[in-house]
Amino acid sequence: MSDEHFPPQHQQHQPGQEHRMDPEPKYIRDDYRGADKLSGRVALITGGDSGIGRAVALHFAREGADCALVYLDEETDAEDTARLVREEGRRCLTLRGDVGDPDFCEESVRRTVEELGGLNVLVLNAAEQYDWKRITELENDQLERTFRTNVFSHFYLTKAALPHLEEGDSIISTSSINAFKGNDTLLDYTATKGAVQALVRSFSGALLERGVRVNAVAPGPIWTPLIPASFDADKVAQFGGQVPMNRAGQPCEVAPAYVYLASNDASYITGQTIHVNGGAVLNT
Repeated sequence: MSDEHFPPQHQQHQPGQEHRMDPEPKYIRDDYRGADKLSGRVALITGGDSGIGRAVALHFAREGADCALVYLDEETDAEDTARLVREEGRRCLTLRGDVGDPDFCEESVRRTVEELGGLNVLVLNAAEQYDWKRITELENDQLERTFRTNVFSHFYLTKAALPHLEEGDSIISTSSINAFKGNDTLLDYTATKGAVQALVRSFSGALLERGVRVNAVAPGPIWTPLIPASFDADKVAQFGGQVPMNRAGQPCEVAPAYVYLASNDASYITGQTIHVNGGAVLNT
């Protein structure tokens, strides 16, 4: 893929709508060939309607997994993703609600198990982020809200999922390049991603005896609906220029890392992070 940047654009509502983006993200390559790496498995993916979540769902489906997609309120994107999963010959359940609500998280796991027959892979991907010019702009209520979505949900869903996970199953969190380098405007978001890294390392040790692996993927600048929903139009037009490859990545370039971590190919990997960031070298 050549160096590319995007037309100025902005969306008012988070987490953003994929069908309104110009251009729309690339969620799976036409030449991606599944190899039954996830055959017979069931995955629950938060933020599964669009962006990285959509790409993960499509790659999982092509590898043989049925998918439950958790989304906030993006009906059109969720319906499109569910259709794409079903076109791969897999079952798909859509679950609308707020991952910051522990009752909804428990219900999502319960319905996944009841309607899809089990749960093997939990992908903790839902997040919100805001671009602040000054620290003083960040209200306390918003700080708590960001942590509830980006961090508390990991606890809620993991606690609900654990009774159903067995040896060889997997939990995968979406971290961020910002957890390692910091970000002077994505203040609360970056703090939550640092917390996610600590959770992955801690959960991996706590679940080691059960044989449940816990890992993370730390994307760099990836073209998802969260970008135009977070930044002003001028900043969107420059998005991706901060990494050595001088472009944003596409969701289809991130999702295979999740396939790897969910599959038996990663049977000797836990507590680790895969960096998909366009060439940035980080102190991990």
